[in-house]
Amino acid sequence: MAEGFLTTHVLDTARGRPAEGVVIRLYRLSGGDGEMIADAVTNADGRTEMPILSTGDFQTGRYELVFHVGDYLRETGQAAAEPLFLDDVPIRFGMSEQSHYHVPLLISPHGYSTYRGS
Repeated sequence: MAEGFLTTHVLDTARGRPAEGVVIRLYRLSGGDGEMIADAVTNADGRTEMPILSTGDFQTGRYELVFHVGDYLRETGQAAAEPLFLDDVPIRFGMSEQSHYHVPLLISPHGYSTYRGS
């Protein structure tokens, strides 16, 4: 049986490059509450050094990734006037099988998108 794990990365679509230095927090959701279970910072490739949820910690269920992109936008000179249009970007999703889930974030100062990658 395959073992599940979760990876992510952040791409800056406005600059056409990976987004380095973005803080990411992962929450496991139960009812209306979330428990933070992992955090990481993206490297020069816009990825975390290791899966944000490894096979040993993987459980099916509902999760939320929160990408703290505001500081990144400020540091790269892309921030407009305060308050920023985008600061913290939450993505809620479910993992229903023991598999590799990849949830990337494509970001610009005024928009973002995500999908289940491979």
